[in-house]
Amino acid sequence: MSALSTLRSIDTGLNKTQLEISSGYRVNSAANNAAYWSISRTMRSDDKAMSAVQDTLALGAGMVDVTYNGMTAALSVVDEIKSKLVIAREPGVDRTKINAEITELRNQIYSIVDSSTFGGQNWLHRNDAADDTDKEIVGSFVRSPTGNVSIQTIRYSMQAPLGTKHLIDESYHNGILTNVEFARRLGTSTEWVLMNGRNHNIHPTIAVDNTTSPDDIDDMIKVVDYMIQYMADAASDLGALSSRISLQTSFASTLRATIQQGIGRLVDADMNEASTRLKALQVQQQLGDQSLSIANAQSDRIMQLFK
Repeated sequence: MSALSTLRSIDTGLNKTQLEISSGYRVNSAANNAAYWSISRTMRSDDKAMSAVQDTLALGAGMVDVTYNGMTAALSVVDEIKSKLVIAREPGVDRTKINAEITELRNQIYSIVDSSTFGGQNWLHRNDAADDTDKEIVGSFVRSPTGNVSIQTIRYSMQAPLGTKHLIDESYHNGILTNVEFARRLGTSTEWVLMNGRNHNIHPTIAVDNTTSPDDIDDMIKVVDYMIQYMADAASDLGALSSRISLQTSFASTLRATIQQGIGRLVDADMNEASTRLKALQVQQQLGDQSLSIANAQSDRIMQLFK
């Protein structure tokens, strides 16, 4: 009976150790250690949430990069339009040819804006008031000391002092390149815009011909230069947002590694120790079998005395 009890104890330890090795956990269920299991379960759930945050940050980074590239590409084209207007200021030049170039550059801006789409979103193109809402990117998953959870976001405001940060507004005079407020602020004789939206073609578009006065060209240059300043400010905001997302992505990766390390300390099995213990238990099991055999043999000899 003593040998059988010892063997059963060894088998229990052997099964437990084999489970540790196969699963990789020393706390595999609440029965092993209820407190550690509960804590690790919550931490694993938070780790999955942080993994989702990393995915949303990647999507946000893609959107910001596309918008920034579109903004800077359009800025280069507007710089070129400004240069063409400066050339048009020179007496004797053929302004009709310059205007043809400006028209093609304007078409290029439209192409850039239409192409700056990521995941169905376009932060450079305004169609209606719904596009004016601030853009939000999920930045972090937070669990308070009391156990409450919340989602924190990284916000990008679409509002600007003279309208919005879009480049083209199809239905009104917001945006930058379709905004009449630049000319109004400068007090020009004509309320120039660089371009009109497809559904709001009511403001004079910057254009030159051989009858355009030098004063009008000067006003056009001032308006375009003012727009360039706003485009540069918007590009700077996008660059800062991109940097913020990069830092948050790095932090989320470090935080996940720390969480996973903490979970491991609570519930992971020490594989070297478990392997050594498994070998020892296997030897004990063999010795237990031999002890049981010896005990059974002694019983048989006693029984022979009664024959």
